[in-house]
Amino acid sequence: MEIIKEFLKEPKIAYFSMEIGLKSEVPTYSGGLGVLAGDTIKSAADLNIPMVAVTLLTKKGYFKQEIDDEGNQIEIPDEWDPYTLMTPLPYRVNVFIEEREVKIGAWLYVVESVTGGRVPIIYLDTDLEENHEQDRGITHYLYGGDHAYRLKQEIVLGIGGVRMLDEIGFEIKKYHMNEGHSSLLTLELLKRYKRDIEEVWDERLVWDAESVRRLCVFTTHTPVEAGHDKFSYDLVKNIMCEVIPLDVIKTFGGQDNLNMTLLGLNLSDFINGVAKRHKEVSQDMFPGYVIHAITNGVHSYTWTHDRFKALYDKYLPGWANEPEIFVRVGRIPSEEIWQTHMDVKKELIDYVNETTGANMSYDVLTIGFARRATSYKRADLIFTDIERLLRIGEGRIQLIYAGKAHPRDHQGKELIKRIFQIKNQLGDRIKLVYLKNYNMDLALKIIAGVDLWLNTPQRPYEASGTSGMKAAHNGVINFSVLDGWWIEGHIEGYTGWSIGGPPHEPSDPLKDADDLYNKLESSVIPTFYDKRDAWIKMMKNAIGMIAYYFNSHRMMRRYVTEAYIR
Repeated sequence: MEIIKEFLKEPKIAYFSMEIGLKSEVPTYSGGLGVLAGDTIKSAADLNIPMVAVTLLTKKGYFKQEIDDEGNQIEIPDEWDPYTLMTPLPYRVNVFIEEREVKIGAWLYVVESVTGGRVPIIYLDTDLEENHEQDRGITHYLYGGDHAYRLKQEIVLGIGGVRMLDEIGFEIKKYHMNEGHSSLLTLELLKRYKRDIEEVWDERLVWDAESVRRLCVFTTHTPVEAGHDKFSYDLVKNIMCEVIPLDVIKTFGGQDNLNMTLLGLNLSDFINGVAKRHKEVSQDMFPGYVIHAITNGVHSYTWTHDRFKALYDKYLPGWANEPEIFVRVGRIPSEEIWQTHMDVKKELIDYVNETTGANMSYDVLTIGFARRATSYKRADLIFTDIERLLRIGEGRIQLIYAGKAHPRDHQGKELIKRIFQIKNQLGDRIKLVYLKNYNMDLALKIIAGVDLWLNTPQRPYEASGTSGMKAAHNGVINFSVLDGWWIEGHIEGYTGWSIGGPPHEPSDPLKDADDLYNKLESSVIPTFYDKRDAWIKMMKNAIGMIAYYFNSHRMMRRYVTEAYIR
């Protein structure tokens, strides 16, 4: 097929991810993991890295979020038509699920860069007429259904993905697993090197595993135990139909259950966490493995507001494909930085007032908090002592929240309701809004338009985090717990402010809240209102010391030199 032939001329890095976030119109992502995958692919295109990506075509998306007046989250299928954005391919491969043959189709989306680089993304689809009705829905919902549904999706992604790349004709140099969702691809690769593979402890099996390891790169993203997919072997036997013998799977995936992270760790030659601190946490979780650190980054062009793009084009030409040029931010006059920020802030405040009637002000210190609504993110930490917050911030701060809770995360949903209750409690004394249906478009609007970016995770559960990097690309100052990437990006009072104790000290919610209030009162608010020059200097430091480094171009150069060309 002509449309795919151009991509078959040279060997590729195959990048597997359960979710990929390219833009809001393609709702095949839920949050940070998928957006990171999208940024990875965009930088690969910009840098002309020979890559092909593989993911699922979730036609009903993650979900559209409605929120009622009491803060109850309502989930609505986010259906979209791939024909408007992608090209169906004629290729078909089969996998066996519950002893049924399930056919997998493919769609092509090409990420194109102004540099001329092009990266194909293969979207896998089981919604085919020739499939049994229940199998047509395997790829409908991102992270939907139960454990059985998830395992079926991971069979399609990992095993079906490798087979699809073979069927199309790709030559693959490395398989990069973005989290454990695609780890079953290692089992498909093991089949290629089987030599009396039934003899589990045969010396030749070790050689076989080494052949697979040399092909595989594994990136772990979560220090939260529940974030690692595990499946009972009864479920595996019922659904997977033994791609290779079960005792061999147990050798690499764990004896008690199929741990997808262990499977990826045991059959990869290069393993990395997504920040230096996350490497240490992962090493503690999985002792005995050599785990490297490649700190995440964000795609600079995607996550810079149009008004800041124009400003950077004027003073820092070439910044988009060479973000290290941000270090020269001193060329930009301070008054132009501030005016551009105020223009962007006005857009956000106008949007908030039009959609919520909150009557927020352009001149009040505006704090943003937008990310997945889950308990360890502690969205309500700033409300630990509401009377104290009112004494410090009444009439001097306003708060903008957004974020979705996973449909089965009841604590996350309760957190949203609590924010709504607090909103009613605060009234007009401190204005607070919670914007619904958080997506990539809304994320950029909030991240670029607030004055201060608040992040209050419980240490050490923030693997990296990327929203603060996006904020810095727009001159927005970070106010964050020292966890994930912020440990590396933080210089107190220079690139932003920290909250709570040092990185290796467990979080104490009362101490963290006390430190937040102290710094808000003694440093943040006085600097914003009374020391505007100092505030703008910190904005410039955010651009020149954070955006220049915490971008996906730097990240991808490190993957190439440390993981891909080993």
